[in-house]
Amino acid sequence: MTDVLDTSAESIARAAECLRRGGLVAFPTETVYGLGAHALDADAVRRLFAAKARPATDPLIVHVSAWEDVEELVGEDLLTGPYSRARRLAACFWPGPLTLVLPRGVRIPREVTAGLDTAGVRIPAHPVARALLEAARIPIAAPSANLFSRPSPTLAAHVLQDLDGRIDMVIDGGATNVGVESTVLDLTADVPTILRPGAVTREMLEQYLPTVAVGGDLKAAPYHPYHSEGTATPSPGMLAKHYSPRAPLTLYEGPHALERMVGVVSGSAERGQLVGVLVPREHAARFEDLPVRVEDLGPADDLRTMATRLYAALRELDASGVDAIFALGIDATEGLGTALRDRLRRAAAGRIIST
Repeated sequence: MTDVLDTSAESIARAAECLRRGGLVAFPTETVYGLGAHALDADAVRRLFAAKARPATDPLIVHVSAWEDVEELVGEDLLTGPYSRARRLAACFWPGPLTLVLPRGVRIPREVTAGLDTAGVRIPAHPVARALLEAARIPIAAPSANLFSRPSPTLAAHVLQDLDGRIDMVIDGGATNVGVESTVLDLTADVPTILRPGAVTREMLEQYLPTVAVGGDLKAAPYHPYHSEGTATPSPGMLAKHYSPRAPLTLYEGPHALERMVGVVSGSAERGQLVGVLVPREHAARFEDLPVRVEDLGPADDLRTMATRLYAALRELDASGVDAIFALGIDATEGLGTALRDRLRRAAAGRIIST
């Protein structure tokens, strides 16, 4: 059984000692719950990959408590040259949900970076994550605390659904407040490039950088180009299938998506299929007369609420035992809407109907 800890100083100290000894500890960040391992201990990192059933080709993000820790871990002088922009971005967005991809220093095991010469690093903002980092006095490699490809956990209960008995401890810090994983920005590219969208948006980054590229067309294409299984990806969350519920999810997009979806859901329910529906709150009433399980994400114009609800709603639909899930696409193509579209498309794993 996995030990469930509270957020007291005594619990934080116990979890920190577990990490220093090579154990696995799940803890809340402002984005989702992370599963932490000593980032400089290759054996601990391998145990983390095994606990999640995560392929070794999917790199981890290294969490640290201060800028000085970053300078000790990466392989370049971040005060001069092209990487000086890392310090500028850190001053603007850290602590917070932005991961910077930088050259890997020799101290970081290649197990952390999927064998690549780059490493993602960030300083989290959640007080529990920060307290754990300060108590442990080590860099912590931490992907989301779930089985690989499942919806990320936003509650300690979600962690236990996937990893109870597979990890040592989970610190229960309540619900996370962002709900989707950190933005990943590659600073080793000629032009700073978003590899995974998140709460730090392209529009926000463009206030501090002359140009920000997006890896792949996240507004239109369902997949990022780095999606082939078996090849190392420069960032987590870039495979074609990710964040997926156990029940197959079909995503409907376009101007006629809602009408098309209502018809398909009605027909599936009439055939006796147990159906789950995922829609913004304004559209939930369209399904209230049907024998289906409806989860609303919140108001369509409140993207932050929708982000905090997304993974929990997917898990709730799975827990209800539905055979299939039908989801309405997100119209917003800027800001946090980009991240929501990305997560839904990967959750659908190619089952996307354009109308």
